[in-house]
Amino acid sequence: MPSGTEPSGAGPVGKAPAGTGPADTGPGRKAPAGTGPADSPAADTVAAVVRQWGVVRPDLDTGPMEVIGRVNRCAALLQQAEDAPLRRAGLTRPEFDVLGTLRRTGHELTPSEIARETFSSGAAVTKRLKQLTERGLVERRGDTRDRRVAHVRLTDAGRDLVDGVLPDQLAYETGVLSGMDRDRQRELAGLLGELLGQLEGRLRLPRA
Repeated sequence: MPSGTEPSGAGPVGKAPAGTGPADTGPGRKAPAGTGPADSPAADTVAAVVRQWGVVRPDLDTGPMEVIGRVNRCAALLQQAEDAPLRRAGLTRPEFDVLGTLRRTGHELTPSEIARETFSSGAAVTKRLKQLTERGLVERRGDTRDRRVAHVRLTDAGRDLVDGVLPDQLAYETGVLSGMDRDRQRELAGLLGELLGQLEGRLRLPRA
């Protein structure tokens, strides 16, 4: 993807980079496809970046940038805002993912199974399990047949924490999405699911 759509280069939210307003198209110059008022109901920083590339490289199709750039920008903003309920509970998102995985599956898992379920590396899961064990939220037991294998389960405190935090976290995420009605949210979820399914099937990316 051409440089310029990374979150760090997109600029402050709601403010387009200098020199990217309507005047930049100039007399007789056609704005790049997909950046006009009819195509973009709300201005955003990626639209400004796309306009800039349309000026300096009008021969390029910046359509992919409009999708991937916005996905990256949304992810960066969500990470900057953090997950307020999780933060109040003293949890990071990856730690909550481990606890949530154990809660939703309803049974013990090995560290490798947790890594697979959370799309994480084995080393990352080992670190998270150590921290969660020290807090008394999970416990491990050895396998009776293979001492190299460990089985992890939630403690009562871990289960209570997940059950207490999840409703608050969902309410927080509902607020984040409150600018879109439910039909639009479902449409977006379907499109993102389609993209994610394709990427998971085609790309071989390193795990977190």
